Amino acid sequence: MFDRRDVLFASATALTTSLVIQSTPTLAQSVTVPGTKRGFLERPGCRIYFEATGSGPAIIFAHGVGSNHMTWWQQVAHFSDRYTCIAFSHRGYPPGSEIGIPDPKEYAGDLAALIEHLQLPDVRLVAQSMGGWTCLEYVLKDPRKVRALVLTSTCGSIDRASVPLADPNRLNEWDRMADAARADMARRGISPPAGERMAKEQPSLHYLYREIANASAAFDRAELRKRLFAIATRPADVLRGLSMPTLFITGGEDRNYPPFLSEALAPMMPNAKVEQVPETGHSVYFQRPEIYNRLVGDFLLRVG
Repeated sequence: MFDRRDVLFASATALTTSLVIQSTPTLAQSVTVPGTKRGFLERPGCRIYFEATGSGPAIIFAHGVGSNHMTWWQQVAHFSDRYTCIAFSHRGYPPGSEIGIPDPKEYAGDLAALIEHLQLPDVRLVAQSMGGWTCLEYVLKDPRKVRALVLTSTCGSIDRASVPLADPNRLNEWDRMADAARADMARRGISPPAGERMAKEQPSLHYLYREIANASAAFDRAELRKRLFAIATRPADVLRGLSMPTLFITGGEDRNYPPFLSEALAPMMPNAKVEQVPETGHSVYFQRPEIYNRLVGDFLLRVG
């Protein structure tokens, strides 16, 4: 003889199970994650780490001073369903070999060797800050394989003093105010390239940004910056000869790179434009990935 409570419990259990089954979404198909090829490129005096994820036309992502290949996680995940996304760590950056302070004069050659190693017929270059030195120098030496160029918060190896500005004092004034702003942020534990807004509004993202930077602290990055600016001697006029589609992306609150430089440089190029993202610091790709990915995606879609 059944206890009435047992019957009620069984009924309740059956109803709950039914509700769970009915409320559980049914996936139309299984999910397939794009595969990643990982490897090292042997270069004179060092080994360079790279990852290639997905399939299709190739995008190569070149990171900044305080980053490594991991910093592009939000872009690789977004684009790898239709592009081969190649993220690499510049020479001297882990998990490549430690070589002391790297020589940025070698960056363009490293990129050329990586493109050859992967046997890429053409490439789309997406650069952030220091990566602009790498990509612009590569383009200036051999533009044949470059279908499109994205320069994010950078003018690469262009001599900033050569950029034509309506107010010749504007750059010096900006540098003075930006130096003070970066020093203030650093005193308060904020990563200047991440920016105060990221630290305030997206503290978890700011923490991850600093962790990625700490993973790449094998050498004196301040000294590397000096070396970068020492070779930033290209006159702005060299851009007039670059015909590939080019997109400059800047952050409205950048305190590491003057956004108005990109606004002055783009009109000098035959096929370039500028997109500025408001309320964003130096690392647009990291802080505002939805906007950044849309801008880059629309641009590359038009390029083909």
